[in-house]
Amino acid sequence: MLARGAAAWNEWRADRDETPDLSRAGLRGLDLSGFDLSRADLRGADLRGTNLSGANLSGAHLDGANFFKAVLNGADLAGAFLNGAQFLNCAQLVVTRNWQSAFRDEALVCGASIPDRMPSE
Repeated sequence: MLARGAAAWNEWRADRDETPDLSRAGLRGLDLSGFDLSRADLRGADLRGTNLSGANLSGAHLDGANFFKAVLNGADLAGAFLNGAQFLNCAQLVVTRNWQSAFRDEALVCGASIPDRMPSE
């Protein structure tokens, strides 16, 4: 479904009340800009070199995902789970939207406080 592009994926997501399971998915180098990946399970996903510009990652579980050279400009990270994310740095984080509300490790403080509590998964 991802190969069909953002419009087809987003329409598919809008028609279903499902949480996509993309845990440990090999998404290396894909263009996922503008995709609605909100609440998706992307734990341990390979996002190396993936373009996630403008993607909706709000509430997504990105724990342990590999962000090496991933492009996140304008992605929405509201309430996303980034604990244990690999190769994610402040330069990548601060160009996203709502990153301050993402649950993240101490290494990703990036000048903003980390939310106090973890909501139920």
